[in-house]
Amino acid sequence: MKNNKSKKTHKIKLILFRFFLIIIALTVCIAVFRSVFVLIKNPTDSFAVKNGTISKEENDIGYIIRDETVVTGDNYKNGMEKIIDEGQKAAKNEKIFRYYLNGEDELKNKIADIDKQIEGLMQDNTENLTSADIKLLNVNIEEELSKVNDLNSIQKIARSKNTLIENLKKKAQIAGELSPSGSKLKELVNERAEYENQLTKNAEYISAPESGLVSYRVDGFEEKLTITDFSKYNINFLNGLNIKSGQIITESNEEGKIVNSYDCYIAINSKTDEAKSAKVGRKVTIVLPSTKKVEAKISYIINEDDGSVTLFLNFHEGIDELLQYRKTSFDIIWWNASGYKIPNSAIITQNDLNYVIRTKNGYLEKVLIKIKKQTDDYSIVTNYSSSEIKELTIDKNVKTSIVLYDEILLKPTENQINSTK
Repeated sequence: MKNNKSKKTHKIKLILFRFFLIIIALTVCIAVFRSVFVLIKNPTDSFAVKNGTISKEENDIGYIIRDETVVTGDNYKNGMEKIIDEGQKAAKNEKIFRYYLNGEDELKNKIADIDKQIEGLMQDNTENLTSADIKLLNVNIEEELSKVNDLNSIQKIARSKNTLIENLKKKAQIAGELSPSGSKLKELVNERAEYENQLTKNAEYISAPESGLVSYRVDGFEEKLTITDFSKYNINFLNGLNIKSGQIITESNEEGKIVNSYDCYIAINSKTDEAKSAKVGRKVTIVLPSTKKVEAKISYIINEDDGSVTLFLNFHEGIDELLQYRKTSFDIIWWNASGYKIPNSAIITQNDLNYVIRTKNGYLEKVLIKIKKQTDDYSIVTNYSSSEIKELTIDKNVKTSIVLYDEILLKPTENQINSTK
């Protein structure tokens, strides 16, 4: 009897033990399931502290104000031949373009016709083209012709063309001198020289009044927007110019200009806090349409009636990239900062002090941090110095040092915060 009772008790205990194991297993499964669910829902509930960079930027529309001098001549209605390319530098008094002459096309056609006759006569008189000078000129001509296909500059192509013409002219002159006196070849060479003389002696060349960048993009605002006095260029004045943003200034075929290659200004109007708190002399970075970054300095500020400010930014690089614009979009980088980069959602503020919750060896710690710079999403933080900490009122259990690769909680809950006390 006792034996049966003992067996029955053992069986009940076994059932209860198994039931207990099932309960534990279910509890563990539920806990694991909840953890997985939370992890899927918030996969980045913590992060490792790393170095990073944040910046404060804004996009603006700017008016470009240059130190520029328009140059023109008496024959501007005839069209012109560009000697120096758009955006290239010219020295003071250097020829930058010339105007076509009246009747120039007719003279050029006559020269082209003579060139064909000379070429034909030279082929018929190969016995006179065997001198060392002629052979050397042939080599030079071949070399110059091989280079032409690789040139992408109007100025370089023009120079190469002039070199070819000079070599061909010399070759014809030598052939003419080797020909009998009064020969047709010599007569043609002299006739060609006379036509060329008519082209050059009456040509009107325009030279650079000062050194700078050459541009043929003349838009009529060169004298309306100058660098001498910014006080009159408020936002009403600028808007009244009716300039379309991003519009490309077309190249003129009648005049050019010399642009100061060192000084340029961009005028912007802004209502941002950064702009309204800016001071003359502050340095910023501007990003040009080409994405090139250049350093700039605020040189003048106009406080507008609507609470906005018009800033005039002075810079010295990338000026050639803006020759085609008078008004365009660009970015201003007000500041950038590097260091420990922390998401703002990880930062808690108590009594005007900032903290993060660090998880370490299964425990949570509240760590004091000092915010250097902050954007809408991220902050660059550092540690307070020993002397600074002495001046602060903090709990004794608060940690005061954050280091690289610390594991920090995102969006810490009230319970997590309280557990550090």
